[in-house]
Amino acid sequence: MAERRDALLVTHTGRKDSTEHARTVATDLLAAGFGVRVVEEEAEDLDLPGVTPVCGPEAAAGTEIVFALGGDGTFLRAAELARPYGAPLLGINLGRVGFLAEAEIHDLDQAVRDVVAREYTVDERLTLDVTVELGEIELASSWALNEVSVEKNARERMLELLVDVDGRPLSRYGCDGVVCATPTGSTAYAFSAGGPVVWPEVEALLLVPISAHALFSRPLVTAPTSTFVITVEPYTTGALLCCDGRRTVDLPPGARVTVRRGELPVRVVRLRPRPFTDRLVAKFELPVVGWRGQA
Repeated sequence: MAERRDALLVTHTGRKDSTEHARTVATDLLAAGFGVRVVEEEAEDLDLPGVTPVCGPEAAAGTEIVFALGGDGTFLRAAELARPYGAPLLGINLGRVGFLAEAEIHDLDQAVRDVVAREYTVDERLTLDVTVELGEIELASSWALNEVSVEKNARERMLELLVDVDGRPLSRYGCDGVVCATPTGSTAYAFSAGGPVVWPEVEALLLVPISAHALFSRPLVTAPTSTFVITVEPYTTGALLCCDGRRTVDLPPGARVTVRRGELPVRVVRLRPRPFTDRLVAKFELPVVGWRGQA
């Protein structure tokens, strides 16, 4: 009896080109003997016989691989489904930057062939787990691949935050917020807020204040075992917790946010590993040639 192989496709069917590319991938996988699942709300747009609509958080259970066809937002949405089951996640960039993606649109056919032939490796990316408490009451818990941010929810007011690292008070900030990021997320929100770029192979956590009115407001890189506790001061305005730009929690004054290394990584497919430096140059279009000509 032939081994059963299943793949989950996650895409942005609101875009015609994304739908067409997803249909191509699904057709090729079906022809190779894969069982192909698609998120239920996207199945009608794909309109492809042979695929299985799935819904809910168990969509990726038992899959060999998850395809994310789109930009970084699609990748992060697919990561929510893949992470609980340890399913490897392959990002194919159909957007603009697509920093999290492994392959570009012109690599699409080859990427499918590599998956069918099992010619790929898998990296594990560090994640963040976060809990929110008010006194002795746990208000919420979540996780992130890129970053957890605590931000002000009133434009006209400054947010007052107290940050502890590893059980010791670090600093009190009057600011727009704080970003806690992984190395994977160092090129996302944390980068925009002035944080450093950290190579994905480095195990570390980042803390980046946002527009802080403080003498000590530099980004920090800590051990992967560190724990951040961010307290919204009781006398200040409320705040907003955001995980990967997708999951949000309102934070009342006095709320305490604890961020630490996630128990579960996100497993990311690598087809043809290349130096991270090359990825930075390509995605950010860095000037490696001087204006006088070749350096």
